[in-house]
Amino acid sequence: MRWVRGHRWTVDLPLYAVFVFLGPNWNGEPAWGVRALSMLFLLPILVRRRYPRTAAVLIIAGAAVVYLDEIWAYDRGRTELAMTVVLFNLVKLGDRRFAALIAAAIVVLDFQWGVLWGPGTQNPTLTIIGILPLHFAAWALGEFFRKQEQLTAEEEKRAEAQSRAAVAEERARIARELHDVLAHSMSVIVLNAEGAKLARHRDPEAVDRTLDTIGRTGRDALAELRRLLEVMHAGQAARSPQPTVDELRALVEQCGRAVALEVTGDPGGLPASAALQAYRIVQEALTNMIKHAPADATGRVEVAFGPAEIRIEVTNTGGKAAPVPALPSSGRGLTGMRQRVEMYHGELAAGPSPEGGYRVCASLVVAS
Repeated sequence: MRWVRGHRWTVDLPLYAVFVFLGPNWNGEPAWGVRALSMLFLLPILVRRRYPRTAAVLIIAGAAVVYLDEIWAYDRGRTELAMTVVLFNLVKLGDRRFAALIAAAIVVLDFQWGVLWGPGTQNPTLTIIGILPLHFAAWALGEFFRKQEQLTAEEEKRAEAQSRAAVAEERARIARELHDVLAHSMSVIVLNAEGAKLARHRDPEAVDRTLDTIGRTGRDALAELRRLLEVMHAGQAARSPQPTVDELRALVEQCGRAVALEVTGDPGGLPASAALQAYRIVQEALTNMIKHAPADATGRVEVAFGPAEIRIEVTNTGGKAAPVPALPSSGRGLTGMRQRVEMYHGELAAGPSPEGGYRVCASLVVAS
């Protein structure tokens, strides 16, 4: 079908064959020379798609000449078919006003033929009226095919819009995952590197421990990135596995702050995606603590896995030390957490606590 749409002339071959075999006979036998000569006025049909109005005017002019000549007047079958084709073509292209003028010209020519040559037929009235349904059908078919093409074009636009929306959504998801994977790990690495630089003269062992933390965090970040790339290549079926309590504990230990963890309930029966969103929310909340809380601030992470809801609360104290140097921020943290919560029709509350620290409280509704 695609090839035929690109080579419309192949559809016209049967039409041209009809024009050839509908030509007039001479003494009961096909007169090929006469047929070839009489087909000259039909040549504009070949360019009707590129020049629809010009072809229609030339066909109508040719039909007027044919219907005024006694020799060619009875070549009516091809003449009416040619006028029907150009009328259909105009309607299909949506040029209704010009098509109406051509239709009026066709009716005038049919009445002209009936007046000049109809008396020689058995039923002059039928020769005039009987041909009109053919042109009505041409108009109706033109409207039908035009609507079909419009419907096809709208469906293609809708499919293209859906494809663009899916691409945009996938890009947003990838950006969110990359932010969550990298922001936490890079924050831990930067702050530990700054701490190691300050402690290298007075506590060499602390430097070694800090470098171990940096190396471990970097390897974990690479593993997370590798897993994310596998998900991107493999699609939805290869989503990251459900985070375990041990992974949450490792996440808390990785941040290098005094953070208590309390996990209640069993995530085993929950959707893997919901548990993953909970893990990412905790990760982003800890990242905010590392970036913005003083070095001596302490924190607490509470995660409750329930059969109908996951509740998450991450808090940190204000601390008494000087604030840490500001780290670059993408501004995606709270936005990403809010999007994850909205996926599961939950709620998010984030802001300073009365005690001077910061609190992030989120819920994910997992009940069907």
